[in-house]
Amino acid sequence: MGMKAKHFGLVGVGVLVGVAASFQLSAHAQKAGAPLPLDELRQLADVYGLIKTDYVEPVEDKKLLSEAIGGMVASLDPHSVYLDPKAFRDMREAVQGKFVGVGVEISNEDGYIKVVSPIEDTPAFKAGVKPGDLITRIDNVPVRNMSSDEAIKRMRGKVGSKVTLTIARPGEDKPWVVPIARQEIKVVSVKAKMVEPGYAWLRISQFQENTLDELAKKTKELYAEQPDIKGLVLDLRNDPGGLLPGAIGVSAAFLPQPDQVIVSTKGQVADSNQAFYGRREFYAQRGDPLAGLPAGLKSVPMVVLVNGGSASASEIVAGALQDYQRAIVMGSRTFGKGSVQTLRQLSEDTAIKLTTARYYTPKGRPIQATGIEPDMRVDESAEGDLLNALRVREADLQRHLAAEGEKEAPKDQNPSLAQQQRALALLKDRKPIEFGGQDDFQLAQAINHFKGQPVQLAKGVPDEDKPAPAPLPGAEHKLPELKAPAKK
Repeated sequence: MGMKAKHFGLVGVGVLVGVAASFQLSAHAQKAGAPLPLDELRQLADVYGLIKTDYVEPVEDKKLLSEAIGGMVASLDPHSVYLDPKAFRDMREAVQGKFVGVGVEISNEDGYIKVVSPIEDTPAFKAGVKPGDLITRIDNVPVRNMSSDEAIKRMRGKVGSKVTLTIARPGEDKPWVVPIARQEIKVVSVKAKMVEPGYAWLRISQFQENTLDELAKKTKELYAEQPDIKGLVLDLRNDPGGLLPGAIGVSAAFLPQPDQVIVSTKGQVADSNQAFYGRREFYAQRGDPLAGLPAGLKSVPMVVLVNGGSASASEIVAGALQDYQRAIVMGSRTFGKGSVQTLRQLSEDTAIKLTTARYYTPKGRPIQATGIEPDMRVDESAEGDLLNALRVREADLQRHLAAEGEKEAPKDQNPSLAQQQRALALLKDRKPIEFGGQDDFQLAQAINHFKGQPVQLAKGVPDEDKPAPAPLPGAEHKLPELKAPAKK
């Protein structure tokens, strides 16, 4: 059973801005550069002409040109893509946190559509769809060799309409047929509660346009309920990312100094070489959603929970808080999506989403294809980190953008076939983990850390490797030699 992803897609309502990072809307402009390759362009024109004259049936010009653009952009890396009018419209809705579909994150593996994870509180999640399930038919249409994009289109539709999924679950003899009603799903970006007296849990499921407003509201409610919070858990598990300003603002909410670098970028053009700070102009266009935050957020002891589903913007936050020793990062290595996608609009309703730079933490550590290594490795349950053997990471994707001076992917990103099969067997009858619930093992270990009690580390990690609690911010670090964008 090949577990490497040939294509990775976030579906349906599926999905969030997914592992996408920052989207900067700008008009497409032709930049001066190398001379055009005239011979290759003539060849392209020749192929176009042959299809128009010799193909078995007529083909519309618009279709040929759109497909040519799409193929050219898709050949670069998994996150660069041509957005036709429908895809462009869906992307805009995703940024706002609204989706119409079933609510699954998928990958395309060996010609089949595999469920990476159902999204919390969505129709697929409530129907019992689990990670590792293989979707074999959509409305009785076989998906063998169907692209992820085509599968996404088939699972989307009008609110209230039904789609029938045929699912093959490893370890079960018969396929499972389940009708699911599509819904408009508004992803709740921020959740919060007091886990027990003195200890708070704050979860960000995706970085959206309203994330900072929700963060401010939830943290004020927490401190109104209990002013003397002893420890705060920032839960970024399975957070696929989203908007860059949200990541900057969330980091700034917990860091004591606004002049601290949150993240930097390096790319081919000058505008891609920037440093982003925790100042208001870097996370909000008007007003300050973080004004009036409880003062305790700047110094409360923190644990950041991450896993292989934490990507993009969530990795920026984890990396920044880790570099400044503001928080202990706990869990498993993150996804490794450390590239910048810039939206270049081609027309009123089409665009390309193009990878233009790599992200680096404040200390200059690359995120792309390597991810953030936690300070304390803690499995998702007392029995082990089962889902990690099934998760697809950036380094698994075909044509993934290499890290600067790429090295071999970390061993935990290449589970053996035996590990995968064992994980599938153990997960067969297990309910999905409810983050923040009573049976949340990693959250319990975070609370133990705050209390100075033993933390059950991941299997194979000796107790003597357990790190000491992180000091408060102030550690010296060298900033990358990058320019800061002009204030607006």
